[in-house]
Amino acid sequence: MSLIHLSRLLFAAVVIAWAAAATPPAFAGPYEDAVAQFAEGSFADSEEAVGKLVASGNPRAAAIITALQDGCLYKDEDTKLVFIKGTDDKISNAVTGEAVAALPDNASKVRLNNKLRRTVEAAMAGLTLMSPDLDKRIQAAQQVFKSHDEAMLPTVEAALKAEKNAAAKQAFVEARASILLFKADASDPDKLDAIAVMKARGDQDALALLTGMPAQQSAAVSNAIAGAKASIDRNLAMWSLVQNGWYGLSLGSVLLLAAIGLAITFGVMGVINMAHGEMVMLGAYTTFVVQEAIRTHYPALFDYSLLIAVPLAFLVAGAIGVLIERSVIRFLYGRPLETLLATWGISLLLQQAVRTIFGANNREVGNPSWMSGAFDIGQITITYNRLWILCFTLAVFALLLAMLRYTSLGLEMRAVTQNRRMAASMGIATSRVDALTFGLGSGIAGIAGVALSQIDNVSPNLGQSYIIDSFMVVVFGGVGNLWGTLVGAFSLGIANKFLEPFAGAVLGKIAILVLIILFIQKRPRGLFALKGRAVEA
Repeated sequence: MSLIHLSRLLFAAVVIAWAAAATPPAFAGPYEDAVAQFAEGSFADSEEAVGKLVASGNPRAAAIITALQDGCLYKDEDTKLVFIKGTDDKISNAVTGEAVAALPDNASKVRLNNKLRRTVEAAMAGLTLMSPDLDKRIQAAQQVFKSHDEAMLPTVEAALKAEKNAAAKQAFVEARASILLFKADASDPDKLDAIAVMKARGDQDALALLTGMPAQQSAAVSNAIAGAKASIDRNLAMWSLVQNGWYGLSLGSVLLLAAIGLAITFGVMGVINMAHGEMVMLGAYTTFVVQEAIRTHYPALFDYSLLIAVPLAFLVAGAIGVLIERSVIRFLYGRPLETLLATWGISLLLQQAVRTIFGANNREVGNPSWMSGAFDIGQITITYNRLWILCFTLAVFALLLAMLRYTSLGLEMRAVTQNRRMAASMGIATSRVDALTFGLGSGIAGIAGVALSQIDNVSPNLGQSYIIDSFMVVVFGGVGNLWGTLVGAFSLGIANKFLEPFAGAVLGKIAILVLIILFIQKRPRGLFALKGRAVEA
């Protein structure tokens, strides 16, 4: 090789080396610059860095912002390096994610203030707006809706254009509208469109956004805001009535479930059973025992615990009811005041027995997965446990009606109710009917306890919360009439929930009691009178 050729090769190598040295590293870019800006030390720099990270689109941006939010982001102001300290105390370079042996001696935590914290929350929402997970996209859009951060507008608009799902698209439209409402340089047409979106949404959050808008608006925008707020107020008032109606149905189903067994015993036997609430309590404690056994031995069956507890609670409460009737009640027929005193004493004995066995403290009864959670219809929230209790109550009511109509026991019960002496003369064993009737009523109270264990505290005093209301339902609906009990329970439940917002819980109950007393003065046999032994007496 000639010297001239060699010199040319050396010159080319020098030029290449110089060019390589002058060229920035391959990893330099907006993402790296944004991470390094956290090391500047000021809140303003950190806030700007968060915005640059979101705009960079780098997949590691979410991890860095999450570390900042959790207080796990550290900076070295001398070297401008930023580090993430994991929950397991492992250190990594924020830019590359590579493990680092230890934090530098002069490293310090990147601090947050309230303004920066809000920026971080909005940034996290922005990073998930493009998530492949539909639920995460909707949650992110809802977060932007609440923060109405102007910096998120380009990201929201890009997500809106790319979105195909109708629910997510609507969430993005509402998030964009919330931003435009507070955007200083937004045009009046944009604000009017945003106000229309809030009006269509029609909930409390939309009303709060419209109320919080700056006062300095054009006449057209101000008029649109006033009209939208009035429309939302009317919408919320209507949904409030619907919500109260649902609460009334829910309360009515509980009252019906607690009273339906009492309607049978009181109507057929004329017994004022003050221990009826304790039958409800026994059903609730049966549910507790079943769940404890399942938790200990068969945890995989927990979702079936209530289905197992229902027949067991019916048998336990029904058997105790038959025992009470055979040992006490059958000697007191025709003396209602004495049955009241006797069953009141029995209720005290049952409460004390439960306290001795299980203790006086409340016992935990869990909700199976299919009874947990809630869903929304319009502006009202419906919990699954209340919905299932309503369905369960109606099913029990239908089964009881079918039993009374299509079984021999039901025929005998109706015969004894209408004319005891004639039924006895026709060969019906009235004492056996009395025992089975009392056991049936007590058993239904037991399965009421299974349902009530899902919405109330399981304690020795559980039954006392429902015994007075149960008697009011039975007397108001008509003693011994199941349809009257149904109508009475739902009527009292709905009336109680509509009175509560005006009078309060306690005064509402007092008002209901006064109304029932006045009603009984006019119709002493209740809404639906039924001929029976108590009436004939």
